Amino acid sequence: MQSKLSKLKEFRKKGRPGFRIPSKSAGSFAVLSNMHIHKSRYSVLANFILFFLVISFITRTVFLVLSFHKADLGFLPVLRIYGKGLVFDTIVALYFSALYAIYLLVLPQRWNRSLANRIFTYAGFFLVVLILMFSFFAEFAFWNEFESRFNFIAVDYLVYTFEVIQNINQSYPLPWLISGMVLLTLAVLFIFHKRGLFKQSFYSNTPIKQRLLSTGIVLAGALIGFLVPNSWAESSHNRYQGELSKAGIFSFFSAFRNNELNYYDFYAKTPEATAFSTVRNELQTPNTRYIDNGYSIRRQINNGEVAQQPNVILVTIESFSADFMAHFGNVQHLTPVLDALADSGILFTNMYATGTRTVRGMEALTLCVPPTPGNSIVRRNDNAGLFTVGSIFKKAGYARSFFYGGDGYFDNMNNFFGNNGFDIVDKGGRFAPGDNFTGKRSIIPDEDIHFSNAWGICDEDLYDAVMRDADARHAKQQPFFDFVMTTSNHRPYTYPEKKIDIPSGSGRDGAVKYTDYAIGEFLKKLRSKPWFNNTVVVFVADHCASSAGKNEIDVLKYHIPCIIYNLKRDGLHTIPQQCSQIDLFATLFGLLHWNYESNWYGNDVLLPGFTPRAYVATYQKLGYLQHDSLTILSPQQQVTSSRWNAQTDEQSPIKIDPAMSNKAIAAYQTAYYLFKNGGMKEKR
Repeated sequence: MQSKLSKLKEFRKKGRPGFRIPSKSAGSFAVLSNMHIHKSRYSVLANFILFFLVISFITRTVFLVLSFHKADLGFLPVLRIYGKGLVFDTIVALYFSALYAIYLLVLPQRWNRSLANRIFTYAGFFLVVLILMFSFFAEFAFWNEFESRFNFIAVDYLVYTFEVIQNINQSYPLPWLISGMVLLTLAVLFIFHKRGLFKQSFYSNTPIKQRLLSTGIVLAGALIGFLVPNSWAESSHNRYQGELSKAGIFSFFSAFRNNELNYYDFYAKTPEATAFSTVRNELQTPNTRYIDNGYSIRRQINNGEVAQQPNVILVTIESFSADFMAHFGNVQHLTPVLDALADSGILFTNMYATGTRTVRGMEALTLCVPPTPGNSIVRRNDNAGLFTVGSIFKKAGYARSFFYGGDGYFDNMNNFFGNNGFDIVDKGGRFAPGDNFTGKRSIIPDEDIHFSNAWGICDEDLYDAVMRDADARHAKQQPFFDFVMTTSNHRPYTYPEKKIDIPSGSGRDGAVKYTDYAIGEFLKKLRSKPWFNNTVVVFVADHCASSAGKNEIDVLKYHIPCIIYNLKRDGLHTIPQQCSQIDLFATLFGLLHWNYESNWYGNDVLLPGFTPRAYVATYQKLGYLQHDSLTILSPQQQVTSSRWNAQTDEQSPIKIDPAMSNKAIAAYQTAYYLFKNGGMKEKR
């Protein structure tokens, strides 16, 4: 017996794989191992869970330090953050461990020490840890951009890996990053090996009862995790506290499951007839006559007088917050061109984006509807043949084109615009089997591209493409409406060198200043065109540069600039009414004195009796802002109200105003109803 124990000690010291324990001593070895070194085939799994929890704790702590002053932290909030965070992290760790736990349960004892099992375990461990390393890095990059754990945006980005990988490659040293992740993974593998955890797993003799118990605990915990909603982290009024409580991977899959939310299942509602009656009353103006009765908002708008019919170029500026401009308090002189335009044109001083993504801005500017929960209509199925702004231009005899600096496959842009009456002009870049639209597509030639990055060509090159197309339209004496979507004001913030005094790639300020510079160059060329005097140019942001704030819906993070330029209208230079992106074209058509059929929620903000209000939303939270009162509809049929202080950007809870909540519910409910039931379709 003494000889066998000596061999056992030598095995534990050297870990020789060729050593075999005599069968008569197997029981003694198991007892000793359980008493002294706690050997089990679950050793790797248990320590992997512990490793994941430690890394998650460190990640959460770093985010907490980065957001300390914004999170309004105290002892109880910190306790809540780490307590809830531990629950979410444990659930994720159990998710990652579930399949391996089942494998350990069914693996026959005679195969536990086999070469095949060792290869499988080492390789599987390396792959999972490598995935985790990249996910934790991605969380830091995502937090740096959005100050949020993974959400609906991350799900969208997973679909468009080409643009995202190119963006990462141009924003970070990718070869060094990959090498670093691999080295860190190898270091973790080495530590686990050095501690003998793999040997403990391979050379243990774990009874079936213990395996059933261990695997059962893992699977039960993972199943319970499906009952924990991600919204459990959002009990605080401070958005940062909720985000710090979450786990990135858990949040990612929660957003993936909620890609499209059924309004009727998740949100407060009212009888359909009541909802439509409320909305129709809100949309009723002195110049409005409803065409349909019941569940419809189709109406005839009569603006009288003689209509102007200029060409219209809508420039939708990527990620452009109002506070980039001097007119809204910026002192960095980043936007001299737009600030000059604000003085000579018509400036909306109190306009709000409907969402935090480009596709939300496109939805608002083309369909003029409140945002539906989940995915933007731009990215949904059955979004062809809708009643859009282009429908009105079509009836007036205009050509309609969509210009994009990148590949319009991204975010389903080409399919949306191409199947709603627009011709497409974009950079192209790859064959996309999903592209199937009726509009004509033109690719911007390489010889006309002087600079491009992950997201597309620089704004100057895009504006040149717009002008070439406009020249061709003018030669045919055809009026045109162009929807132009820029890309330069986006990470990696690169643009042509020596255009401005901030080096390319140095950050957001440079991208903003170049965006403004490119607009100036565009206007210089535009003014020399024979069609300029009969052309109105509208500059508006799709959304703000950063939508993260203390609150889930941070109102100031939705405040965007909008300028109507070259419109012949004396005496009107500012529009101070609180309004939404969806009101832009109703107001513009009012200024042009157009008579048209409308099927949208936008209203002319200059009409007497216009009720100032804005729709501000995330993919889950639906906000209705009226003056300083904000009503938010959330899943689980929750309705909350708060008072918003525009000076401090703080929100304080208030008693729910039934009139406000009814307006909010009616708008969002009817918009969802119309889209789902074909009520947004263009009449044939």
